[in-house]
Amino acid sequence: MRFVTGSSRGTWQPIMTADTTTHSYWLNWRVVLCVIWVLVSAFFSSLLIWKYEDSWKQARNDNKGSQKETSPTLYEDETWRPCLKGIHPIWLLGFRVFAFIVLLVLLIVTANADGGSIFYFYTQWTFTSITIYFGLGSLLSMHGCYQHHKKASGDKVENVDGDAEQGIDDSPTLPQSANPSSSHEKSLGAPQVRQPAGTWGYIFQIIFQMNAGSVMLTDCVFWFIIVPFLTIKDYNINLLIISMHTINAVFLLGDTALNCLRFPWFRIGYFCMWTVIYVIFQWIVHAIVKLWWPYPFLDLSSQYAPLWYNYFSMALLHIPCYGIFALIMKLKHTVLSTRYPDSYQSLR
Repeated sequence: MRFVTGSSRGTWQPIMTADTTTHSYWLNWRVVLCVIWVLVSAFFSSLLIWKYEDSWKQARNDNKGSQKETSPTLYEDETWRPCLKGIHPIWLLGFRVFAFIVLLVLLIVTANADGGSIFYFYTQWTFTSITIYFGLGSLLSMHGCYQHHKKASGDKVENVDGDAEQGIDDSPTLPQSANPSSSHEKSLGAPQVRQPAGTWGYIFQIIFQMNAGSVMLTDCVFWFIIVPFLTIKDYNINLLIISMHTINAVFLLGDTALNCLRFPWFRIGYFCMWTVIYVIFQWIVHAIVKLWWPYPFLDLSSQYAPLWYNYFSMALLHIPCYGIFALIMKLKHTVLSTRYPDSYQSLR
């Protein structure tokens, strides 16, 4: 059981380095530089979102009565439809429900074992966000499965009614439409108009892309920076910590392999803003309460703090992490569109 929850002696406890509630801690050149890094990152992230985000632009055009048609970055059925036609939407629903339950249980167990202080960590912020992603995804998939079943049932009813009408009246009749091609188009079925995603659909896609970067960031920082440090200091890593930094990536990659969501590059802005909000939250808490820093590189008393914040907040770590996931999405598109050209239905 100790391997699961850890022991009080073997697990890592952050060390208090300085009193964060004093004026001298905040009024110095290091803090000024760190604030500049964070604000610059927030500015460019906001600029990306303002310039390229279609969801709020469409709402603004609707309020202004604009008739200009633009191609949305997300359609409603992309939130619940699998990327291959041969996969029924219920499989994606089942995967999302299973992932949501496992992640929620793991989050509750971790909070019960370590207390509410776990939410000082960026990992738990990301883990909570990805749990919300699968919860919202489950609801959207439920709605999508209902729509899919409704459409399939409607098609069957139309086919049965059409066969019955042909059986009752075999006499030749003149077409009701003067256009000879209209009856042919009707028999083939009119092309379906895809509906742009609503607010919840866009929120779902934004959370997906935000989690894509943050999961890569937390897991890479943990396994390549923190774990070697803990190993040198002879600390134990329990099963809960290992699970928190592996299962989130496994479920997210599994959902990525199945879903139809696109991955526009500009939404790295949300990923950076997510980190900026976390950093500002830490600053506010530490300015009010004398508290340990959850990560050593966030400590503003260190002379290397501006360098750490440059890497952490100025997206020098964010761009590679987000780029890795973008490459995974591109690899998925290339492989599936080449191997299953007639079945693959995702857009780039």
